[in-house]
Amino acid sequence: MRDVFSFARKTGLGAVLGAGFGLLAFGQAAEAANPLELNFWLTGPKYEGRLKSCEAALGTITSQFQEKESTYWNSKLTITAYGRVHEVAYRPWQSDNIPRRYCSGDAMLSDGKVHGVHFSIIEDGGFAGYDQGIEWCVTGLDRNWASNPACAGAKP
Repeated sequence: MRDVFSFARKTGLGAVLGAGFGLLAFGQAAEAANPLELNFWLTGPKYEGRLKSCEAALGTITSQFQEKESTYWNSKLTITAYGRVHEVAYRPWQSDNIPRRYCSGDAMLSDGKVHGVHFSIIEDGGFAGYDQGIEWCVTGLDRNWASNPACAGAKP
């Protein structure tokens, strides 16, 4: 420990750090934007609320599930069929939020077991805000716990 202090004294590191912190003390405090800095011409997103049906998202879920299982979990599981797919909620919160359609159903996997699948279709939720995005969760196979417990994070 003595060597560290003697090194700092010899090189003047303490003086440099002290001067740097001293300059920061005289900095300007953060303030709100003035009227000229505000983007008052930007009106914000215009959501239309036109979302695909629940059944239209199943192909995307099937391919993403197969890719996730093979790439990250070294598993050969695939979704082979769906049943009882239905809408759970449409825009469950106030109207100026991003429109979402929440759906649930059953998914038959290649191992013969049936698991619940919960997903949402999100307006402008695709890559870089283009097209509709889909967030999904298969109950019992949320191995990275992104929507746990029991896919509660994928429900409204």
